[in-house]
Amino acid sequence: MKLHTDKGEITISSEVFTHITGAAATNCYGVKGMAIRSAKDGLVHLLRRESMAKGVKVTHHDDGNSVSIELHIIVDNGVNLMAVSRSIMSEVRYIVSRTTGAQVRNVDVCIDSMVIG
Repeated sequence: MKLHTDKGEITISSEVFTHITGAAATNCYGVKGMAIRSAKDGLVHLLRRESMAKGVKVTHHDDGNSVSIELHIIVDNGVNLMAVSRSIMSEVRYIVSRTTGAQVRNVDVCIDSMVIG
């Protein structure tokens, strides 16, 4: 993504967006971590901190200044799924907008699994 300012041009890579998004989502209450579905066995796996960006998909739009974000997460047992999802959407939208200056069109949260215990 390229942002134009009066002092020049700023280029932000997709990896920066995925790391910012993953960190914002995992800091929310009730989120155990980011998730990925294995192609080999079809099971959902909890990602470690260093690879949590794999649970994030960022789509850059043609206008050059907006993104859409899809998150795959694992939550703790007993949390209110709607409340956790709303919290994540709000937090990710705010953090990404504030940090990068990009407009976030939408944040989709996919709850892939729940950790019991």
